[in-house]
Amino acid sequence: MIGKLRGVIDSQGEDFVIVDVGGVGYVVHCSSRTLQNLPAQGEAASLSIETHVREDMIRLYGFRSDQEREWFRLLQGVQGVGAKVALAILSVLEPGALAAAIATGDRTAIARAPGVGPKLAARIAAEMKDKAPAFGDAGPVAAFLPGAIEDRSAPPAVADAVSALVNLGYGQSQAAAAIAAALRSAPEGAGAPALIRLGLRELAKG
Repeated sequence: MIGKLRGVIDSQGEDFVIVDVGGVGYVVHCSSRTLQNLPAQGEAASLSIETHVREDMIRLYGFRSDQEREWFRLLQGVQGVGAKVALAILSVLEPGALAAAIATGDRTAIARAPGVGPKLAARIAAEMKDKAPAFGDAGPVAAFLPGAIEDRSAPPAVADAVSALVNLGYGQSQAAAAIAAALRSAPEGAGAPALIRLGLRELAKG
């Protein structure tokens, strides 16, 4: 099984890129967001790969990071989500934004992806909340939240809560981890004040 490809960008299609590795061109299907962020034709690139093998074909899916690949795998564990829909979700939501949307139950954000209706978005938010990849006790948001805040894809209440803790003297990663943990127990749609209180409670445990 192929887990990573490092080579030169040969060409791109609507939903795939051809990576030249030692003279062999690999067709790798990617999200539109990944395709937009790849180097130019002729330049070196490295992609994390998920290999799907069927009786009649072998298909490669490429990602900019192992974390993005992990989300791709887990999304397909939800009924009604195949590879195409998983890529569509990752095309509109980076891992940080997806983690925040799931943690806060933001079904509207998830439903922005083509092929994802309100019912499927609700199912994804509900089923993924406890199955998302764990990076420490705070879960996936602790790993992805700083990036989501930096590119402004995190919900305003979450970003404001982390900013408030940073202003109180806590480090960025420490504040993000505390709010990530707070999101697990916070009611759906909780505002910044509630998240700050829960975050301070989490910090007090340490």
